[in-house]
Amino acid sequence: MHKKRLSGILLHPTSLPGPCGIGELGKEAFKFIDFLASAQQSLWQVLPLGPTGFGDSPYASFSTFAGNPLLISLEKLVAQGDLLPGEVEDHPDFLDDSVEFGTLIEWKKPLLEKAASRFLDSHSSFYFALQKDFEDFCLHNREWLEDYTLFMDIKAVYSGKAQKEGFLSAAWNNYWDKNLALREPGALQRWRTEREREISIGKVWQYYFFRQWGELKKYANTKGIRIIGDIPIFVAPDSVDVWANRELFLLDEEGKPTVVTGVPPDYFSATGQLWGNPCYNWKELQKTGYSWWVKRIRAILTLVDIIRIDHFRGFEAYWEVPAGELTAENGRWVKAPGHDFFNTIKKTIGDIPILAEDLGVITPEVVELRDSFAFPGMKILQFAFDSRESGDLSPSNEFLPHNYSPNSVVYTGTHDNDTTCGWYEKRSPEELAFIHQYIDAREDDISWSFIRMALSSVAYSALFPMQDILSLGSEARMNTPSTIGGNWKWRFSADALTRALAEKLLKISYLYGRNL
Repeated sequence: MHKKRLSGILLHPTSLPGPCGIGELGKEAFKFIDFLASAQQSLWQVLPLGPTGFGDSPYASFSTFAGNPLLISLEKLVAQGDLLPGEVEDHPDFLDDSVEFGTLIEWKKPLLEKAASRFLDSHSSFYFALQKDFEDFCLHNREWLEDYTLFMDIKAVYSGKAQKEGFLSAAWNNYWDKNLALREPGALQRWRTEREREISIGKVWQYYFFRQWGELKKYANTKGIRIIGDIPIFVAPDSVDVWANRELFLLDEEGKPTVVTGVPPDYFSATGQLWGNPCYNWKELQKTGYSWWVKRIRAILTLVDIIRIDHFRGFEAYWEVPAGELTAENGRWVKAPGHDFFNTIKKTIGDIPILAEDLGVITPEVVELRDSFAFPGMKILQFAFDSRESGDLSPSNEFLPHNYSPNSVVYTGTHDNDTTCGWYEKRSPEELAFIHQYIDAREDDISWSFIRMALSSVAYSALFPMQDILSLGSEARMNTPSTIGGNWKWRFSADALTRALAEKLLKISYLYGRNL
């Protein structure tokens, strides 16, 4: 990752255009790869690719191993014969610039069920080869696939019951039958037997996803483009990861967390942030040689080429809050075995390309952990000129390009930031003056002024949200942290990827030695 100057685009697949209400792994995804290649970009960064739940956040997935069925290309299922053209063409009038998750799920899920049923029931010679491939997929991935599809089927049934009875949550450790929640072998086997068909449909969905993503990744790699994917350090409490591995988390006898994660009070929040993820039982993980984590990293390396670890500082120490607290104020820092963990990963898997998301409360110990393994850290250009984020409008600000080390990755902003245009409009006179002192910024093209600044820096890699490439405002923001509703929805239009835009990005990348 660090031998050549690289650049690329941050774009989650859900943001791709298309007629089916959400970005999919079909022709528009391949067109995006072609756009990257024509602009001689060598990196595509995505967010976690797992199935999402309440709030639609890719960082709150039901599984760290599974893929999101909503990304499956219906067009490809039509070409395969699992759906009829009319079944896909008869869709709601979806918005072009936003994902309407409620409407989308209500329409797409029955189509995916229909497609999987046809796949399972077909006896043609064409399907014989596919079904053999499907059987091989299930066998190769059985260690996570069996638990995941069982978990999701139980969850679907109990979610339906919860809605009828007026319950807001159908989490496994809150609403399920105790025998199922605590994984009593007889109860699980009876469910598998009685619901074999429904569980098999879930397996077909995963087969669809991994087959389509594999084709897309292979295409990207042949074009010289590597994919960066996220591993959030913590997992969702209502996930198969916790349900199937209770001993690896700090839970009580009913499977409920005894302590949860967050970040302490700071300048932005007097009460901190209470995330609510269960904390790891690091002693138990160490006993197993971190085998669950080894499997997790190996699994994501089948999907991406470079791993970005979200909340990297949690491997040095994490903020632990007693369960039941309403804020993160009454927490404490707890040491994590970061050095032992990464040494074990290196011995078990080898040297793997890791990018450390090292933002937030970063101590010398976190820096030492990052640097001892030569992991590049992140630099956010917006933070260099935002007095609330950095508290430092001076030449010593670590996010200013002249302070970078080569072993870093610079972003104009991330999925958690406002777009650069939207951010710029909200700057104070003092901040604007500092921006204009530092660069020759034109107000009508601030996104590209920042893109140029990132590309010209010494950082080995430079990445830009697609929204900044398109010079869009706050209406295109992907996520506003600590808010619910309105997030993760943005999509760009099908006519946005023009030849002129690719040439513009190519020329400026070439100027700063970042072309393919």
